Amino acid sequence: MAQAKNLAESVIFPKGQKITNNYFIGGAWLEMLVPADSPLNCPIGNVTFEPGARNNWHKHAGGQILLVTGGTGYYQEEGKPAQVIREGDVVEIPSDVKHWHGATADSWFAHIAISTNIHMGETEWLEPVTDEAYDQL
Repeated sequence: MAQAKNLAESVIFPKGQKITNNYFIGGAWLEMLVPADSPLNCPIGNVTFEPGARNNWHKHAGGQILLVTGGTGYYQEEGKPAQVIREGDVVEIPSDVKHWHGATADSWFAHIAISTNIHMGETEWLEPVTDEAYDQL
């Protein structure tokens, strides 16, 4: 568990504030690096997940890019098997693709989330990833 402790305490970007909405299962933190109201129209956030934490299924009207900065996580698109993603991986998520991402059961996980083409609309949050589905990974 030394790796988990190190990632939780030593991150490239600030860990941020604990996320308290209903779109996440388990502990997750967000630090906005570029705010949504920036004139650049490209919000960027550092998201840190504790082991086993994940977000709900969701879609981004304008797409999203994930830059994995630490730990090990999962990324899954609807109808496809989950992929293991690790530090250094880049995930390009096209517009309106239903997906989820989060930590594996035994690792902290951190990524930079870049929202693209935000003029196309907001994130559509959907149903949770069930414990039954997650536990099969």
